[in-house]
Amino acid sequence: MPAGPSLKLDDAGKERIVREFLPFIRYTASRFRWRLTPEMSEDDLISAGVVGLLDSLRRFKPGMVQLKTYAEHRIRGAMLDALRSADALPRNVRERVNSMKSAYTKLQHKLGRVPEDFEVAQALGVSIDEYHKTLLESGGALHLSLEDFSGGSGDEDGSSLLDAIPDTEDANPQVIAERSNMQQLLADVLQELPEKERLVLSLYYWDELTMKEIGKVLELSEGRVSQLHAQALLRCKSRF
Repeated sequence: MPAGPSLKLDDAGKERIVREFLPFIRYTASRFRWRLTPEMSEDDLISAGVVGLLDSLRRFKPGMVQLKTYAEHRIRGAMLDALRSADALPRNVRERVNSMKSAYTKLQHKLGRVPEDFEVAQALGVSIDEYHKTLLESGGALHLSLEDFSGGSGDEDGSSLLDAIPDTEDANPQVIAERSNMQQLLADVLQELPEKERLVLSLYYWDELTMKEIGKVLELSEGRVSQLHAQALLRCKSRF
């Protein structure tokens, strides 16, 4: 379906939409608060979200996706970009995280299953405590994106995979089949995760609890929840 003309808004229209999205922007910033570096504040994330929203209004073309879906995607993306740009992860920690990713992938292929913590630690030649410490230090270095599902990347013009997803009313058989395959792949990967890691992902992404709230539910420290979250994403990325 060809894209329509770009959305035309005057300053008053943009201001109205910003006010409408501000609660979502603030809520999303609070969810990403645990990934903040010392150089950043929650207000910085809110500012990045507003910039992402304004960018979405400039790029949005009616007829491809709904404005709400498109704008929320751009807001999250702008915040994640800001976090990555401000990532102050020491080089030695970054190298250890990359080694962990590589070890996971190799063990996944060798064993034909998701490797256990101690197996990865042994492959890296470190103690289980050092392995868990690296997971905790990794913070925002581990994340999943739409590209992890497809192996693709955004175009040079800044468009992403979401730009190619049509409205839900589109009954194109190929789109329905691709969406079904993606959902099945994700379900299979999540089913392979240890129960506690699967529960952390469910509470964080589906129930939208914060790390602190998940810790209260599971009777774990916020740091331990963050560690489980990072480990679950590491397993998922190695599987994809």
